[in-house]
Parts: sequence; C-alpha cells; structure tokens
Amino acid sequence: MKKHIQVAAALLFENGKIFATKRGESPYKYVAHKYEFPGGKIEAGERGEDAVKRELEEELDLKVRVGNLYASHTHEYPDFTVTLWLYECEMLSGFVLNEHESYTWFAPRELEPADWAPADAEILESLKRVFGE
Repeated sequence: MKKHIQVAAALLFENGKIFATKRGESPYKYVAHKYEFPGGKIEAGERGEDAVKRELEEELDLKVRVGNLYASHTHEYPDFTVTLWLYECEMLSGFVLNEHESYTWFAPRELEPADWAPADAEILESLKRVFGE
C-alpha cells in the first residue's frame, strides 16, 4: 500500500497574480523542477491551517494570515498518494527562498499545468475559471 501524505499549501495573490515556488532536485523526477503552491506536510495531530503557517515560516521565512480553504484534491503519484489542502493566505512579511530554486508570480492565464507538480496542476483550471484572465 502506498504512503498517503497530507499537505497544506498557500494560495497567495498580489496584484492579480498567484505566487508559486519551484522545487529543486527530488528523488521523484515527476516533481523535480516543477512549480507548486508553497507549503508542506501536515504533521500528526496538526490542523491544516497551522501546518501551512509553520511550513511557510520554515521554508520561506514568510509570515501569513490563513483564510478559507480554497480547494482540496487527492492525487496518486507512482510512489505515494498526496491530498493537497490549499488555503487562501495573505502575506504579512517578505520572504527568503530557503528550500526552493526560484519563485514566480503568475497571472491566471499564464498557469500551464505541464510546469507544475501534478497534484498542484489539477487545481489550475479552477483558478483560471474563478480568477479569469
């Protein structure tokens, strides 16, 4: 049976653009050098809202205000399954890339699924519909 990972991530907007971080090398080639919504694993007994705050502070030195859950989605990778919980968040500070190779602000029309980790990519069409071109 595959390992099932729960992940909390942030949907961050500024000036009509969506913030994305780009992963570096990974033992899992299908997520290496792909964009993702920043966040990380939810620890046992941790709420998703708390996990996204903790992960953003650890990975980006970024403080956020966590709002509503925008979407959740389960995706099966070849080696594991992930459930992604995407929360609307507001940036309260600047950030530093501690773990990612780069970042980008995308207009909704610029969201290309091929550039994203597959679990994250499946939410992009919803973002295009909701936030338009």
